[in-house]
Amino acid sequence: MNGRTIHLLRHGPPRRAGLLLGHRDEPAADPAGGLGGAVPAGLAMSCIVSSDLQRARTGAQTLAQQRGLALTIDSRWRELDFGDWDGLAPENLPAEALSRFWNDPEACPPPRGERWSALCARVAAALCDLPDDALVVTHGGAMRAAVAAVTGLDFRQVWAFDLPYAALLGLRIWPAAEAGAPPSGQIVRLHSGAMR
Repeated sequence: MNGRTIHLLRHGPPRRAGLLLGHRDEPAADPAGGLGGAVPAGLAMSCIVSSDLQRARTGAQTLAQQRGLALTIDSRWRELDFGDWDGLAPENLPAEALSRFWNDPEACPPPRGERWSALCARVAAALCDLPDDALVVTHGGAMRAAVAAVTGLDFRQVWAFDLPYAALLGLRIWPAAEAGAPPSGQIVRLHSGAMR
């Protein structure tokens, strides 16, 4: 059975770390994007795709220039939309509401924010458009949604592994067994990244 390998790379640190950053367009802390050394020199890449948000796009542009690869910007690779909580520090939010969200992001999304299923659906659609050996510079939530989309793991399971800034995740994805069914896949690489 033929399949594709997709590489997902979490962006480098944002200028203001420790906040709930969803769709807020927070710039990268490093003008070059903070991904130096995050991608092994021998990693096969056919193209680079990036979230449209600065904290991902800046590093993707640097990588594309260094590797001489085409760069495509795709907003489907954005982080979960935290709605009214976007840009706020977790300790400044109502503890009970935040706890309900972490325990069940589907039933208890942030006020005017995105449900877990909506994030998974847009990331699953974006995955279908990627060629073999594409590198996607994206966000921790989108990476977890991609894992959930191809493995069937639920939100609690995909939040059980650490994805620090500059973490590199490889997925092997096989076509859907039948029309309308989701693709299947497995994690084939998890490099914890150079930064916390």
